[in-house]
Amino acid sequence: MRVQLGGTTPAVLKAVPRAHDHHLDETLRAQRVAEHMRRHGYPTPAWLGVGATATHVWHLMELVDAAPASALTPSLIEQLMEIIELQAGQASEPYDHWSYAWRVATGQEIPTDGSAVGETPEQSGLRRSIAGLAGHSPAVSVLVERVRLLCADAPPPRDAPDMVHADLATPNNVLVRGGAVVAVVDIGNAGSGTRATDLTALAWYTFQDPLLDGVRRRLWARTLDLVGWEGTAVLAAAHILHMLEIPIRGGRQKVVPAVVGRGHRALDELNALR
Repeated sequence: MRVQLGGTTPAVLKAVPRAHDHHLDETLRAQRVAEHMRRHGYPTPAWLGVGATATHVWHLMELVDAAPASALTPSLIEQLMEIIELQAGQASEPYDHWSYAWRVATGQEIPTDGSAVGETPEQSGLRRSIAGLAGHSPAVSVLVERVRLLCADAPPPRDAPDMVHADLATPNNVLVRGGAVVAVVDIGNAGSGTRATDLTALAWYTFQDPLLDGVRRRLWARTLDLVGWEGTAVLAAAHILHMLEIPIRGGRQKVVPAVVGRGHRALDELNALR
């Protein structure tokens, strides 16, 4: 919702139902990430306030005079790749997308004292849901088994040095003016890890348009430079499983075969780069 502060300053108010007891804490974490990244030149709007009612959690951010992208073009993806480089070494919150991706991709737990460091209630629920995907259909079962085999010997990540946006491949989260990216929004799930997580999400997006094949090759190459083949396999596998889980949980069965096909295609390309 667009609002006016003091009758003059335009801002955007976003409110969502409370999902769990720690929802406000997670929103405050996102505000800290946004403030930290803005100090390092990252183009995300300032968060002007965070709060909660008995039923909702909200945040208020400055209005950016730009339109959401209707689709990600090669030019926009190239610009986003440059923006992602600003995330290097900027981990500021112990919310580790990197270790979480490894747990999703392998179906294993990292040997610790038994606690999943940085895992939110939403992530825990997603992992439980993903663990049951193989029972959906034979075609899904084959893809899940292929993913597990691909990542079976991948070691757990040793560190999480970068900031991760975690939803940068959604066009509505990219604000554009005159063909240039002027801001990225919806930073609510941001945390730490490897910035290659966001590159992998962009690579997945490119499969929907043949005109994006060239930029996907650059995305794969940069991801391989950052985390190597095993790390790239883990990130791709985790993303594939998430993309399967969303339509299956939502009952959108007609979408599932296309996701399965795209998943196999992504794994074929990745194996060719080994």
